[in-house]
Amino acid sequence: METTHEILAKARARARQSNLPYAGALLPAEAYVLMQSLPEAKLVDVRTRAELDWVGQVPGSVAVEWNTWPGGGRNLNFIAEFETLIGKNAIAMLLCRSGVRSHHAAIAVTRAGYTNAYNVLQGFEGDKDPSGQRNTLGGWRAAGLPWTQS
Repeated sequence: METTHEILAKARARARQSNLPYAGALLPAEAYVLMQSLPEAKLVDVRTRAELDWVGQVPGSVAVEWNTWPGGGRNLNFIAEFETLIGKNAIAMLLCRSGVRSHHAAIAVTRAGYTNAYNVLQGFEGDKDPSGQRNTLGGWRAAGLPWTQS
């Protein structure tokens, strides 16, 4: 099993290789290890409240909507809400459905002064498979990591 130091180093290397403007890019299983091992590591789910309620959520995560529900407009209070939950020195691991919204959220929090922002690649549900369904190709759920549904 990789150490937290090794996981963070791999995530930073992925960011450099892809020229990402934030600290790193984590696989879901890596984010889970960090969440369990480092008290300063916080998983921030940026999906809508509806997604959290209807699709599922990760126990121990905190939620800040990137887009609002209903309507899907950008949450203009995202940074302010984020700052009330996450300290500047925290390892902030951002999660969405597939890794796209969390990518943009990681850029935003990095610009707001967070130097340890990481995108969780593949997101909660992963990519669509050939039949157009999620939860089979990557993602938190397909990795068999803990989640709950209301």
